[in-house]
Amino acid sequence: MPYKRRILFSQFVNDDILLRSLIISASLGALIGLVRQWEDQQENDRSLAGMRTFALWGMMGVASAFLQQEHFPYFFITAFGAVALYLAVSQLGAIREGKTPGFTTFTVALLTFIVGGLVYLGSMRVAVVLAVAMIILIASKEEIHGWTKHFTQKDIRSALVFAAITGIVLPLVPNKGYGPLQAFNPFATWLMVVLISGLGFVGYVLMRLLGARAGIAVTGLAGGLASSTAATIAFSRRSADSPKLSSSFALAIVLACTVMLGRVAVVVAMLDFSLFMALLPWLVVLALPGSLYAAWTWRFRRNPEAAQIETPDISNPLSLSMAFKFAAIYAVVVYLVKAVTTYGTGGSGIYWVTFISGLTDMDAITLSLSQMSGKGSLLQSIAAKAIILAAVSNTLLKLAFALAAGSRDLRREMLASLGVTLLIGVIALLVM
Repeated sequence: MPYKRRILFSQFVNDDILLRSLIISASLGALIGLVRQWEDQQENDRSLAGMRTFALWGMMGVASAFLQQEHFPYFFITAFGAVALYLAVSQLGAIREGKTPGFTTFTVALLTFIVGGLVYLGSMRVAVVLAVAMIILIASKEEIHGWTKHFTQKDIRSALVFAAITGIVLPLVPNKGYGPLQAFNPFATWLMVVLISGLGFVGYVLMRLLGARAGIAVTGLAGGLASSTAATIAFSRRSADSPKLSSSFALAIVLACTVMLGRVAVVVAMLDFSLFMALLPWLVVLALPGSLYAAWTWRFRRNPEAAQIETPDISNPLSLSMAFKFAAIYAVVVYLVKAVTTYGTGGSGIYWVTFISGLTDMDAITLSLSQMSGKGSLLQSIAAKAIILAAVSNTLLKLAFALAAGSRDLRREMLASLGVTLLIGVIALLVM
């Protein structure tokens, strides 16, 4: 192909990319602006921008990215700063007039500009995900405001303090071992606290948001994410006060204990995927009795009176007291596991530590074993068997709580569900 033709063809391709990017970014911007404008109209509020303005901001992002790539370096950053300055001046003008500034519009406008730039640069998937996320957040304003009413001042303070400590302190703490066997690593310990607290907070949020509307099944599922042990104790005690609802309380306990196994699987997969694959069949077998019991109870023995059962009182996993307690337990478990592997007690020592740790905290031993297996300092087969042993030990503790605090009907239900789970767990340990 002659040189001039190559130039013309290259120019045609560039123009085609630019035109498509302008159309796509204008469409995404218009969708964002449509939802924003609709949300303002619902509140009889006149926003700074609507469909046309957001479409133009998206196109401006495309044009700025094009000009930076083809002609003027740093043009996109300069244009972004100019848009931000214009919006900031508009916000200040609204404040001077005694109006409440729309910070949502300010943020969404800047993100729409970035969406346009991403479209032109070829990051179409990221741009679409960002646009859809903005649309969902804008349209969910009322729901989000309603959800936050379910949280107490203590919940919000705990979350903010935890986020501050994690975001500020975690990058500063040393990432190396201290103490006997160098078992205590401040960075690794707090990182594990963040992981487990985050999983627990998901369940805690669900329980706070759904409340009595959730029903007994969802309450049990969310309780398993937050704290299956706390859910077991709470529902066992309630069964003694309301014996007629024992089957419903048993359903919640069994669901919480079954979700706990799924939580273990998620934690292991995040730290050592090969161990997760080796462990998955055994976790499925262990979860089978509880799943079948829950399905049968839900299908044939559902109690309409259980629809409005209140969620149990479970502590916020992001509170500093909870986080420090888990950090202490995790550090002790890590030391014990390293000690038994270092001083040559072999698998039997690991199993004893695992059994005792499982009675107190399932997460700490799971994290420790998964990390050691991932680093190659512990055989995968021993780690898998130890985690199943910890699950059996933890289930034994919950069964003991239910038998001690629950009603007579609940005790019978627990023996028929968690008792079978224990039996299958023991058989699995003998076969592994």
